[in-house]
Amino acid sequence: MPKSVFYQVSSLILSLLFIGGVILLAKASPVMVLSQLIRGAVGTPDQLARVLATLAPLMLCASGLIFTFTAGLYNLGVEGQIIAGAIGTTLALRIFQGVLPPPMVILLGIGAGAIGGLIWGLLAGALNVYGRINEIFAGLGLNFMAQGLALYLIFGPWQRPGVASMSGTELFDQSLWLGTWGKTEASPISLLIALLVVIGTILTLRATSFGLQLRAVGQNSRAAYLLGIPSLQRLLSAFAICGMCAGMAGSLQVLAIFHRLIPSISSNLGFLALLVVMLINFNPLLIGPVAFFFSALNIGSLQLPLSLDLESSLAGIIQGTLVLFALLGQGIGQRMTNNQ
Repeated sequence: MPKSVFYQVSSLILSLLFIGGVILLAKASPVMVLSQLIRGAVGTPDQLARVLATLAPLMLCASGLIFTFTAGLYNLGVEGQIIAGAIGTTLALRIFQGVLPPPMVILLGIGAGAIGGLIWGLLAGALNVYGRINEIFAGLGLNFMAQGLALYLIFGPWQRPGVASMSGTELFDQSLWLGTWGKTEASPISLLIALLVVIGTILTLRATSFGLQLRAVGQNSRAAYLLGIPSLQRLLSAFAICGMCAGMAGSLQVLAIFHRLIPSISSNLGFLALLVVMLINFNPLLIGPVAFFFSALNIGSLQLPLSLDLESSLAGIIQGTLVLFALLGQGIGQRMTNNQ
């Protein structure tokens, strides 16, 4: 067995043992917790539909983050880019509803969401590339700005007639909702968009000169520049693509899930996507299965307080533990390889 695989398998076993220990400390049975998580995620068609509804924006955000991580950037601004996309979509729908046919308004809404996220991503990129501000701080600052802007719009210009509350803006007409399976939140159109973006991400990073250049910049941007690669443009491109993907995720949150702009429109999917990307070690081929696993864990954990009297936040502990041990295994494996 290759040593890198050995360390990764070992880290996975250790993480499972650690998670089992945490569950035992909570005075619960690991087998029962696993059983309830599966039951909560796929026990009924409605629960499976909720998993799929979360899966689409999660795959979009993870696809975008793959570009910035490949370029060596820790983009924590993806939450703000989701919100910017949702604001862009809401703006387009408010302008064009009743003016253009609903399918065209929906397309414009998705396009506006992508542009909104792209602009927010480029802002983070410009602060990093030209302002010399670390992308982590730039992203986090822009997250707060986007959240503030959404709250201002909900409680200000876009408030419901006579009402301003945390429930968000007025619901859009049903003709502007993305079609779903039955009465669930799962939209086949959302999943199709997400799958196409994942396939595009795999092809771009694995089979184009752009992907090769992005990897070179991520390894050593100075050396890449000396070899003739326009490093700054590639960094900005990575931010722009990530913002565009996250913006589309924000669009789907408006069009398929909430049907309006709400304060928590991102639902922390950006941060969850960060965990997905770190766990898969930036391999785009694994976006789909790992995003599905994280989505199922999120939805399935809602069953824990009902059946076992456990906190649903246990899912966050499981996700974080898996990522931390995976990173530890990768780090030790890399260090051992370098020492040989």
